[in-house]
Amino acid sequence: MQMFPVIFVSLGPGEPELITVKGLKALQTADCIFCPETLAKDGNRVSRAADILLQLDIPENTVHRFPLPMSKQREKALSAYDEVYMESSTLRQQGKKVCIVAEGDAGFYSSIHYVYDKLQADGIPVKHIPGIPAFIAAGACAGLHIASQEERLTVIPGIITAEEIEKYMEEKTTIVIMKLSQCTEEIHRCIHLHPEYNYHYFENIGTEKEKYLHDTELISALSFPYFSLLIIRHSTF
Repeated sequence: MQMFPVIFVSLGPGEPELITVKGLKALQTADCIFCPETLAKDGNRVSRAADILLQLDIPENTVHRFPLPMSKQREKALSAYDEVYMESSTLRQQGKKVCIVAEGDAGFYSSIHYVYDKLQADGIPVKHIPGIPAFIAAGACAGLHIASQEERLTVIPGIITAEEIEKYMEEKTTIVIMKLSQCTEEIHRCIHLHPEYNYHYFENIGTEKEKYLHDTELISALSFPYFSLLIIRHSTF
């Protein structure tokens, strides 16, 4: 019996057409696709990844949703990933073609890589199909040339202070800050201290709720959601 590698398919930032042809082909031939979903505040289960799969006409009977708790306490999330690891390993041994999906790129600030590492550590063949990260799609949305020639680019998670942003600006590097909901107050404080920086704010890139703002007054009045990012460029760039 032929056994296949477990394939981690990167879906891109949200717009279905931004998936790679290679990723789409893997999904179309899969017997089972593991897809995360979360519990919304209203009690409904939501999945941006499943929405992408639906718009790509992937058969629903191949999509296996699994609950992924969104909490800084990672025990429950790791437990959910352990279940995916065990089920995907079992299905593979049965000769099934298994895919595990992630928004953006599966190897870029993606917790799904925990499953990849665990499978690989057990000697189970795995494959990672890359995707477009949200900040690249955001730059295209705004018509930004994020980095050119010898300019440096720093990508950081949303755990940063206004003083740290100042340091990066002094070093003449463009900053991409992911998941702004973790540092809302510090971003607002930075805008107040340095209105001269070029701020480009994005949320829900690649979806019908996509938003792009360049006005500092509007940005400083926002409460940032989970799916948000900020690109800050020096005023001389």
